Amino acid sequence: MDQTKTKKHFKFPDTWIVVFCIVAVIALLSWVIPSGAYEYEKIDVNGTTRSIAIAGTYQQIDKAEASPTGFLGLFAALYEGMVSAADIIFVMMVCAATFGVLVKTGAFHAGIGKIMKKLGNKDVALIPVLMLIFALGGSLFGMLSEFYGFYPLVVGLFIALGYDAMVGFAVIALGEYVGFMASTLNPYTVAVAQSVSGVELYSGLGFRWICFVVFMGIAIAYTMIYALRVRKNPAISVTSSDHCVHAFDRSQLDAYTFNGRHVLIMLLVVATLVLLMLGLVNWKWGYKELCGLFIIMSIAVAAIDGWKPDRYCKEMLEGAKSVLWGCILCGLAKSIVVIMSNAKIMDTVIFSLSNLLQNAPKAISAQLMLFAHTFINFLIPSGSGQAAATMPIMAPLADHLGLSRQVACLAFQFGDGLSNLFWPTAGIVTICGLGDVKYDKWMKWFWKLFLIIVAAQMILLEIAVLTGM
Repeated sequence: MDQTKTKKHFKFPDTWIVVFCIVAVIALLSWVIPSGAYEYEKIDVNGTTRSIAIAGTYQQIDKAEASPTGFLGLFAALYEGMVSAADIIFVMMVCAATFGVLVKTGAFHAGIGKIMKKLGNKDVALIPVLMLIFALGGSLFGMLSEFYGFYPLVVGLFIALGYDAMVGFAVIALGEYVGFMASTLNPYTVAVAQSVSGVELYSGLGFRWICFVVFMGIAIAYTMIYALRVRKNPAISVTSSDHCVHAFDRSQLDAYTFNGRHVLIMLLVVATLVLLMLGLVNWKWGYKELCGLFIIMSIAVAAIDGWKPDRYCKEMLEGAKSVLWGCILCGLAKSIVVIMSNAKIMDTVIFSLSNLLQNAPKAISAQLMLFAHTFINFLIPSGSGQAAATMPIMAPLADHLGLSRQVACLAFQFGDGLSNLFWPTAGIVTICGLGDVKYDKWMKWFWKLFLIIVAAQMILLEIAVLTGM
């Protein structure tokens, strides 16, 4: 008998299974890690009232006063996570439904076809241009969710241009999140961290601009190298085996002619996105206004294209269905934070990490602080929330270690920002759902870049230490 040896390749399990395993481990740890808490005080930080941890006030709490997660609770945590993430889940569904309607009108196809004819062979220039636009939004204004509506558009655009879903996804994801990490004037990270730490507001701006240039240069180069390789040989695409709901090819574009209705629809989309950004930045709009604005836009788009109400409802439902996987995953990831909060172990982890750093050698203490914040972002995936919870502890610790508080703020900024693209508890799960890119495929593509940027972070932190920043 001819026996042919076949090599077995490791198949990465579905992201849902990976995240559920993390949830199960955290549930077990909720019984093992001692419960505890800092005392908090409410103070005004740049016009916003925030609860700030008070250094030196940590105390352990009896497990009887906490709620560790049992067997039934492990599965019930999904419900709690979904409820906790209800706002962002609804945003995902509304964005997907709205842009599902837009795509079905043909206006997007016709618009891209016109853009492609104008660009010719110069479309690769869109990569650095768009990445820098998104990066400046994240760096200057802390814009993240403000760009959620662009994911279907940008991913579909780059697939049509002959790249793959990962290129389009990376253009917007790396742009906004690396820009957010390399914050220059970001009010949610730089302003909160410096205010809480007693550092002059927005000081060190010149060095942060250098960091921005370095980090974005690395991200743009990595994305462009991959994009050009994929266009030359589509078989190497990490998403080649997945059908993206936002995908369409060049042949489909020939079926559409950019007409007056399409002009009206695209103008309405641009006006809506501009109005949304103005509202979020200047008028304190939130998710509810974002959703309301998108629903109004979808109704207007359908009306311009002459749809009947029944078709509008059908297409909205189809669009919402496309992100169901991402919605469930978002709720599952959120349950990790819910479990830790119920068991009152989050402050214990922060306290333990600060104790480990106390005796660190000065030469590597800034890097260790970076890694501490990277890990803490798994527990507190919120820039302003992490700054409020940790900087009152890390700033005095920096004094003890012989570091400047400015360096401590940089370590927080770097650790919090980049790991948003890594930890499943952070924003990456949400945007994977919006872009219809699987989290495991993203990790396969991103991990090398993650290590490169971490190395750059360590070097820049050491430069900040040596120059006495």
